[in-house]
Amino acid sequence: MLPRENRLRDPVDFRTAFRAGVKGTSGHALAHVVHTRESHAPRVGFVVSKAVGNAVVRNRVKRRARAWAAEQIKDLRTGDLLVIRALPAAADADSTALAASLDRALRTALRRLRKRDEETSRRAGAGIGDPTEQRPGS
Repeated sequence: MLPRENRLRDPVDFRTAFRAGVKGTSGHALAHVVHTRESHAPRVGFVVSKAVGNAVVRNRVKRRARAWAAEQIKDLRTGDLLVIRALPAAADADSTALAASLDRALRTALRRLRKRDEETSRRAGAGIGDPTEQRPGS
């Protein structure tokens, strides 16, 4: 089970991860990751819709995903929000296949997030897109 401080429960945080985060995909799940400037422990949330299966199947998928997340939380930075969205194919996956799929999705999302962070810091260093910068004639 995930420790309380690592659980994502606020709907605003879910929205932030979906809208502002980057996405990594795999055959069984999508991973949405965003880095916030807040100093909280990394948080993980899960979305498993009825398209995945009945309540028994959905709960099994969530339980397996939570067990995987408890091991992977160390790969996230302070302030990171991670939302795992299970796809219907997750219903038929065994624990090892689901874990491998979640690993791929998370690695892809983290790679894209690091790349976006590097581009943002590079632009800030070059003065591109700096909102405090004064334009000539303003």
